[in-house]
Amino acid sequence: MANKKVKVGIVGLGRQGYQHAENLALRVPNCELIAVCSVVEKEVKEVQEKWGIPYGYADYDEMLENRELEAIFIASPSGFHYEQIEKALEAGFHVFSEKPLGLYLEEAEKVEKAVSRHPDKVFMLGFMRRYDRSYADAKRMIDSGEIGEPVLIRCYGLDPAGKLDSFLKFARDNYSGGLFLDMAIHDLDLARWYLQAEPEEVWAIGGSYARPEFAELGDAETGAAMVRFSGNRIGIFVAGRNCAHGYHIETEIIGTNGTLRIGTVPERNQVMIFNETGAVKKCTGGFLERFEQSYLSEAEEFINCILENRKPSVNVRDGVESTRLGYACKKSFETGKLVRVKS
Repeated sequence: MANKKVKVGIVGLGRQGYQHAENLALRVPNCELIAVCSVVEKEVKEVQEKWGIPYGYADYDEMLENRELEAIFIASPSGFHYEQIEKALEAGFHVFSEKPLGLYLEEAEKVEKAVSRHPDKVFMLGFMRRYDRSYADAKRMIDSGEIGEPVLIRCYGLDPAGKLDSFLKFARDNYSGGLFLDMAIHDLDLARWYLQAEPEEVWAIGGSYARPEFAELGDAETGAAMVRFSGNRIGIFVAGRNCAHGYHIETEIIGTNGTLRIGTVPERNQVMIFNETGAVKKCTGGFLERFEQSYLSEAEEFINCILENRKPSVNVRDGVESTRLGYACKKSFETGKLVRVKS
């Protein structure tokens, strides 16, 4: 088993897909990336030449006909996930997919049914924060009772202001699902994971302040949601796309006997600059930098699950329930009303 290599094909070679491909090709033990797929021919050729990948495709269905493959890694735009997951499972492959399961709750629920039809296959969803060392350590501390019963979670998810133009272009060209589904979904997943509770009610507000174009798209530049979870537990979620100091991901869990905080200062490293502006620490510039280790760790876990014939702890149900809560936040934001989360 130690020498066994899982043969993987990846679809999607954009910014995030390229990072996944590089990990699969160079850094994940017992993995062999043998096929890449993208509608952008230049991306396929570049990756093939750079890492010696034997198979390149512009057509996803054609890649699924390659019987050398054992697993499919999906890093394509969100609108393709539902169909690509279902096709890969039906074709007999193990599947890893980036979030979300689909752009609509109905699609996520269909993916769950497709996964249930193939219990012999490993399916894993890319909630990478669960594989970040700090977030995983916080989970262990909560489960061991170090802060007593967790009763409140507060999450900040703030993207760099310097990325506003590129995101607006993305939002115009691709339906992202909006602020709460596209950005806050990771925090919504963390809340369920840490609190071990399901959402019951949500109230969400938001607006477009620096860039009114978000309002024109029916979206928010900055938003907040308050969620009542089962057991009267509380969730407070802030998401924004206009963070002046960089990429700021912060989580606080308050318990009956203590509090945990993760990422209060989004520092890039341990270097501090002392100059005329004071003592300054540089912040991380984006999600690929902040979660570099967790992207690698989740890919390693996917491959290990295949080799060890076991299922990952993050599953399709986590994707469905986080999507359900994300849509409830979206509905509350759009209507200005308190929304009951349907289970």
